[in-house]
Amino acid sequence: MVVSLGIPTLPGRVHGATDGRPATPGLVDRFGRTATDLRVSLTDRCNLRCTYCMPADGLPWLDREQALSADEIVRLVEIGVRDLGVRQVRFTGGEPLLRADLVDIIARCAALEPRPELSLTTNAIGLASRAESLAAAGLDRINVSLDSLHAETFMKVTRRPFLERVLEGVDAAAAAGLGPIKINAVLLPGVNDHEAPALLRWALEQGHELRYIEQMPLDADHTWSRSSMVTAADVRALLAPHFGLAPVEAPRDGAPAERFTATATDGSGLTGTVGIIASVTEPFCVDCRRTRLTAEGSVRSCLFSHTETDLRESLRSGADDAAIAELWRGAMWQKPAGHGLDDPSFVQPARSMSAIGG
Repeated sequence: MVVSLGIPTLPGRVHGATDGRPATPGLVDRFGRTATDLRVSLTDRCNLRCTYCMPADGLPWLDREQALSADEIVRLVEIGVRDLGVRQVRFTGGEPLLRADLVDIIARCAALEPRPELSLTTNAIGLASRAESLAAAGLDRINVSLDSLHAETFMKVTRRPFLERVLEGVDAAAAAGLGPIKINAVLLPGVNDHEAPALLRWALEQGHELRYIEQMPLDADHTWSRSSMVTAADVRALLAPHFGLAPVEAPRDGAPAERFTATATDGSGLTGTVGIIASVTEPFCVDCRRTRLTAEGSVRSCLFSHTETDLRESLRSGADDAAIAELWRGAMWQKPAGHGLDDPSFVQPARSMSAIGG
């Protein structure tokens, strides 16, 4: 299937920097987009081995000195917020709860001016004991990765028997006020795709917003195939016998999920919001507003980039904030128009999602 990337047109350039960038402090690119949403990977380590992300034996982890320290993370976030127009910061991994200094990082970022919206993407293992402290530190909300409510299927997908710990973490986060809680689910054909309606029913009953995410070619084993993935159209078809879906009229405003009001067709009156992130078959590159920092301090302008811009070296060599901000701007100016998944020459990035940061 060939799909449109929705590639934006090239606007007239306003000369500022020597490479043609406009004279603006923001993270603009050549196609008229401005990044205001920062994703920060705190670690490449993870305590799950999800089949669509990591090999069963795991991956070689970064050495401690390769990963950014808490001070370096906070400094980069401050540069993003103060100098580059970043308004939302999401901490990712790997699994960010594996950082012992996570609460300190959250608290220091919450104290920045202007204060950014702070969120966390997590598998929720260990969240039950930390949800209150994270909320007290200033974390606003969480996204939880959860692909199945059945222990056997959860084990098959993640290769770990931790479903109950995940559910306990979700409950603790809700009790701590870290909402709205978004549940991220990747459906795999013949594994958990038949659970799509049950996952949605559970999420609506719990007051959470489920988001189905198309499997992307970011697995370490490089076994992804377009022909074997569950598409957004497949998800809608799976839900149709059980839920009516009405598109939410509010604009997406750069958000990756297309949102629907879901209403159960069994007469129960159950209703709520569900999202579908169709990165592969219905891409939203035209309005992408994200910039990414890897755990070792490199800027990635796109999940599927084959190049990165190293900020860590500048941090550790004594560069001032203005120089780092300019390096970051230059990296984002080179952001491609689209991820190119429908191009026959597309090559999957060498790094997996856990190494890049979600």
